[in-house]
Parts: sequence; C-alpha cells; structure tokens
Amino acid sequence: MRRTRFDNLDPVRTEKTFQQFKRWRQERIRKLRNKDYSYTVPNVTPDLEYLHGNRQHPSLTWIGHSTFLIQLGGLNIVTDPVWAGQMAFQRRLAPPGVPIGDMPPVDVVLVSHSHYDHLHIPSLRKLNGPKRLLVPAGLSSKLRLKGFFDVDELNWWESARIGDVRFTFVPAQHWTRRTPWDMNRSHWGGWVMEPVAEQPETARATKADSGRPALAGESGRSALAGDSDRSVLPTDNGRSALAGDSDQSAPAASSGRPVVSRNPTLYFAGDSGYFRGFREIGRRFAIDVAMMPIGAYDPEWFMGPQHVTPEEALQAFEDTGAGLFVPMHYGAFKLADDTPREALDRLEAGRAARGIDEGRIIVLPHGETWRLDGV
Repeated sequence: MRRTRFDNLDPVRTEKTFQQFKRWRQERIRKLRNKDYSYTVPNVTPDLEYLHGNRQHPSLTWIGHSTFLIQLGGLNIVTDPVWAGQMAFQRRLAPPGVPIGDMPPVDVVLVSHSHYDHLHIPSLRKLNGPKRLLVPAGLSSKLRLKGFFDVDELNWWESARIGDVRFTFVPAQHWTRRTPWDMNRSHWGGWVMEPVAEQPETARATKADSGRPALAGESGRSALAGDSDRSVLPTDNGRSALAGDSDQSAPAASSGRPVVSRNPTLYFAGDSGYFRGFREIGRRFAIDVAMMPIGAYDPEWFMGPQHVTPEEALQAFEDTGAGLFVPMHYGAFKLADDTPREALDRLEAGRAARGIDEGRIIVLPHGETWRLDGV
C-alpha cells in the first residue's frame, strides 16, 4: 500500500500553528527594521569555458542558496534548481553565480525536497540537457504532471547509479508542502555522490586501507551512460584521508583552494534541523566535502526543528566526519530573520570555539568553480 505521509527519524513537530505564525510575523516586523543587509555574497565571473568543456575533472560551483553545479564522474549535476529572481515577494539578494542561459547541459538534477526555494519549476524547465531527475519518494507524480518524465524517486538509503556515479538519498529532518493539501506527502533528505568507476576484476576484489572499495582512475565511459542500478546501501565504509582530522590539511591548488581528490565523495545536505541522522550518514560514508546549510535559522524557537543554526551545522559537519565544509542556504533570499553576515559571523565564531582548522571551511562566492582535483 502506498505511503501517504512521511515522518522524521526523531519525534519532532515541524508543523506550525496559526498562533506561532502570528507571533513570528509580529516579531519580524520589529526586528527587520534594525537588520543590516548591506553585505551580500560576492559574485565572480564564472569560468564558462571550463564548465562547458570539462567532463574529466571533479568541480563544485555555487550558483546560490542550495543550488550547485557539480561536475563528477563525467556528469553535470545540479542540486535544488532555483534561479528565481524572488521568493515569496522577497527579491533575490544576489544574482545567481551562473546565469541559467549560460549553464552547460545538465545530466542529473538532485532534488532534496519540494519546497519552492529548493524546487523551482520554471528554472527546471529552462535547464538544457537530458536532465534525469532523482527526487524523494512521493514527488515523482507531481513532476510528471508538470511534463518531466525521466524521474526516479528514492526512499532513504536507496541508491541509483548513473554512469560512473552512485547517488544515495539520505535522511534529513525537515518537512514538505507545496499546496494546502499535500503536507508531508513527499519525503525530504540529502544526497551522497560517490564515483564508482569500472575496474578489472582483480581491482574490484581488493580493498583500500580505509576499508573502502579500491577505485580505479578515469573509467573512460560515456558521461551520459544510461545504465543505472538501484539498491539499498550496504554497511559503513571507512574514512577518507581528510575525514575527521582537524590537524590535517589538504594541499592547496594554484587557486588557493585545497586539493581534495580525483574521485571525491560529496554530501549535499539539503534542508535540515539538527538530528542524530548526521552521525549515521558519517558512519556509512567516507565524505570528502559536505555542503551544509547555515541560514534561515532565526528565530530559533520557530525555525529550529527544520533549519540548523551555524553552530549546529558545525556539529553536523563533525558528526559526518567530512573533510571539508562548504556553507550554503544563505545569502540569496530573506527566508527568515537572520542576515548573510550574521550567518557567516556565527559560523566563524563557532569554528574558532570548536578548534576546527579554518582551512576546512570553504566559503565560496557565487560563480567560482572549485576544481577539486586541483587541475
């Protein structure tokens, strides 16, 4: 029987009452008069020649909010596609890092959940390319009604392979709604992306010292290979060289950004409150780079169950054992009462208080392409 409503791992209440909305609205009217929005996330000119020509090297480009262009395993991957100029009557605070008309062809779109600031249908329509959609359970029917038919929906811990990348849908603590009638009728979560290049039989049978399957280098397979398998993820892997060691630092590329790997494992957290699932995600995967939300947390009494504070984001980062942290979900829209500067200041204060090496927090401007293998 088809499941009609989804729940969180922890027994938290994400539904809001009318009285809570009324209280927030009254507080917000007073609070926003004193907020300073003079700081905006900087934009740099995107390297379009590299983005359109690259099918070999892993890279990460922040478009804005929770939207990234990720190049991995020969695929162009977009997370939570939102190029909207405004959200709920609030104008965008900074332009997207790559104009949607300048985007390279997109092979895979990852959707964390159905909220409008994470799934903007006009943006999705304008993206060029095959655009195979991987979405949470319960969401595919809505997208098919909108005319998108190459859609696979996954439950927590299920995975789908596309070309040389395995995508696993992992838990988050949140909720969903697009209409008054569909509260929690589709799921929410994050995505882990792992390169899984083909190897000779002898290589596949071996293990790396960390306990992870030993990966070959570039496989030479087509970036648009249509074959995919889908399965529940097996038990935990080991740790990457960077994971969890605050006294270790990656070498720097010529750009000044750290060099990660030719075959990095990436974690896109989507939207989430703080919950025990972050530790389980870290137990199952050896994550090199975690894209974690830090914004839309104020007021904490209202936003806490569904949005981490910057300090909670740092705790979640440590829970996952990831090597490097890229903050997101701030700087594009006024979804709550915090400002982009406040989110970054609290992130830096929390990092220092925890003794996390400053080189492990990678604060990207919009439009910069971080070449993860340094090439």
